[in-house]
Amino acid sequence: MKTRNITDVQLDFLVSALHHGLFMSTSEILNWLKKQNETVLSNITQVPLINLKGWEYDGKQIKHQTGKFFSIDGIRITTNYRNVNTWDQPIINQPEIGFLGFIVKKFNGVFHFLMQAKIEPGNINVVQLSPTLQATRSNYTRVHNGSSPNYLEYFTGEKNVSVLVDQLQSEQGARFLRKRNRNIIVEVDENEEIEIKDNFIWTSLGQIKELLNYPNVVNMDSRTVISCVTFGNYSEATLKLLLSFQKIEPKLESKSESFLFSVLNHENHLHDLNYIIQWITSLKFKYELDIQKIDIPEIKHWIYNGDTIRHEKDKYFQVIGVKVQIQNREVVTWDQPMVKSSQEGLMGFLVKKINGIYHFLVQAKLEAGNFDVIELAPTVQCLTGNYRNGFNEYTIPYLECFVDNPKTKIWYSTFQSEEGGRFFHEQNLNMIVEVEEDFPDSTEENYCWMTLNQMLSFITYNNYLNIAARSLISAIQFY
Repeated sequence: MKTRNITDVQLDFLVSALHHGLFMSTSEILNWLKKQNETVLSNITQVPLINLKGWEYDGKQIKHQTGKFFSIDGIRITTNYRNVNTWDQPIINQPEIGFLGFIVKKFNGVFHFLMQAKIEPGNINVVQLSPTLQATRSNYTRVHNGSSPNYLEYFTGEKNVSVLVDQLQSEQGARFLRKRNRNIIVEVDENEEIEIKDNFIWTSLGQIKELLNYPNVVNMDSRTVISCVTFGNYSEATLKLLLSFQKIEPKLESKSESFLFSVLNHENHLHDLNYIIQWITSLKFKYELDIQKIDIPEIKHWIYNGDTIRHEKDKYFQVIGVKVQIQNREVVTWDQPMVKSSQEGLMGFLVKKINGIYHFLVQAKLEAGNFDVIELAPTVQCLTGNYRNGFNEYTIPYLECFVDNPKTKIWYSTFQSEEGGRFFHEQNLNMIVEVEEDFPDSTEENYCWMTLNQMLSFITYNNYLNIAARSLISAIQFY
């Protein structure tokens, strides 16, 4: 594997993010997905956990008979974060690191991403656009005795490619125990021919972002990988010159201009990176997170009856069993546990122009499965309807800005699915909301204003921005 000059790569990504694609329009891609849904046979049926083939309950945990894939464990959390200091819950324990990867190739000088129309058992609308490769270690090492995933050889060093992005990023901290995946983007030479399978297409980065305006089209794994893309650092003077040229584009909106400035400008910010690093460090020092593994029967306030694992008040989520039949997978039939959310959730960023540039209000959030105590999260992140009156155990700061507030301007509001390989029909409302100029710059202790450029600088490193924040960042368009 080779590497390229980072500045050149960032410019190539920026060009792709501003491009509408050369092969299919957005409407054509949506129609293509509809046809994929009509032609690929799938059948997902809920079954009792105790009846899952290939899985066993040993009185402590639910695990695969091979000892691979993942298990459902019980944990007891003790922390000094907020006012709920201890609780028990089931959690997905999947210590192995999987691949989430895109192949990119230049066509007429523009990066295009090879996307897959993929069915996951938990997808709310069956087929969604996934990365070129989306595979756990157990899958690509063929523990299931199935076929090898398509294009695996481009990510394992067997093919001569250039590595453009290669990071370990966290998964959902409230549901996974310290889970990470390898987010990777590799480039093939313009002259290299690649066989394109029937359920794969080329799209520009700008098209992927455009498709994120539609609910449940681009899956979570695609969103987390493209969120790792950085676009470079430019002076304010350079960006103003760029903007003067862009004025000839009639479709360009002031919001897009401002988001472009926020992602490219490394000079104009309320807080410098040293301040933000000190803020994060002080909170990691302040908060404690102790995780103790416990047996499933010991999980307080949760009930396992052989059918499901559920909260005694039917809050949060259930662990259910499903029997899966999908025609075009490496293995066409299998059983597995899945997490089924009790209600839809809400995750959103507040944005405000500070010194003429958009800043995002970032939250330092502790979740049970976090690798390093806290991660940077959206302003509001409420899973399973906890934000609704009477459901949340604590006051959620800034929630009122997202719920029927006439003083805010909604820039983005779309339902997006969680990862369909582990979560059953779960979608959350993703929002980006602008507040007025008189909204205070001062924040509560766990919050900080950051530009997009600053957030992307932290994405470059492992376990800083959580998957909810990365999902929202991926949806931000620049045209």
